[in-house]
Amino acid sequence: MPVANSLLQRRRWSIIRCSHKLFPFGFLITMMQQFQLEKAAPRLDIFLATASGLSRGKIRKIIDFGGVHVDGRRVRRLSFPLRAGQKVEIFLDDLPLIPFRLSEEYIVFEDSHLIVINKPAGILTQPTPARLKGTLFEALERHLREQGVGKPSIAMHQPLDVGTTGLLTFSIHETAHRGMTQQEEEHVLQHTYLALVEGRPEPASGTIQTQIARRNKRTLSVESGGKEAITHYELVQETAEPEGASFSLLRIRLETGHSHQIRAHLSEQNHPLLGDSFYGGKMSAAGQQLTRPLLHSSRLELHHPVSQEALHFEVPLPTDMAALLLPSPPQE
Repeated sequence: MPVANSLLQRRRWSIIRCSHKLFPFGFLITMMQQFQLEKAAPRLDIFLATASGLSRGKIRKIIDFGGVHVDGRRVRRLSFPLRAGQKVEIFLDDLPLIPFRLSEEYIVFEDSHLIVINKPAGILTQPTPARLKGTLFEALERHLREQGVGKPSIAMHQPLDVGTTGLLTFSIHETAHRGMTQQEEEHVLQHTYLALVEGRPEPASGTIQTQIARRNKRTLSVESGGKEAITHYELVQETAEPEGASFSLLRIRLETGHSHQIRAHLSEQNHPLLGDSFYGGKMSAAGQQLTRPLLHSSRLELHHPVSQEALHFEVPLPTDMAALLLPSPPQE
């Protein structure tokens, strides 16, 4: 781009490489722009606004959210000076640059050791190259600081994908982390999921047991060399569509909890999640366009990591899933 090059020359820096890459993170697509400096630049935000073709306002937001890395390290200071030879990367995801904040409507349970959150769709649970600010982890850290916790100690247990809704647990005190980790290992911490899938599974209830592995950022079953994955399912409700197709609401429990396990297992049974294009799912149902894989963590069972009290929590289906089901399904 001649105009951009002339601007770079006037500002006494230049780029020797600019590349664009796409990375599939399940439901999320992240783009990377990469620049290598020949000469120094006085400010990170001004350099990127010129070099990337993005507006300075958007660049400032991307830096603030944590999507800019210099020599492999996240940098969030707008005025950060750049030296010759440094590599600058911009990571962009397809989520809005609006920070998520944890309010009472999302908090199902909270004490000084544990917090249970009803996660909405479209919120990352933990930092990625594209963002630190706006993730559920960052929002929880901010929430605890506002409550007077000087240096929060946070551990997440069984994270949810960006598109998945429902119950998610964090231990928020050092005395609780070990107990929660032990419950994960011993399968005391149990999630029940509700999923909307294409077609009707036969039989109506059963167990899918395979070895799974990650291949090119996708989870799939393999004959050997993978991790054991066990998924139990049962049919709750089937809904017919006018053209003769149908979709089903399944209740799902896991004996093992691996990344994308439910999504991969259901896809391999030819019943992918509705809205899960990454694993072959349709992006519309009952005349509605879908924006995410329709998977919801509806029920949570555990013991309090300090008091050992038995706890269970349940939340209803989110509106996008409930709208596809008439009448509404039973919640156990």
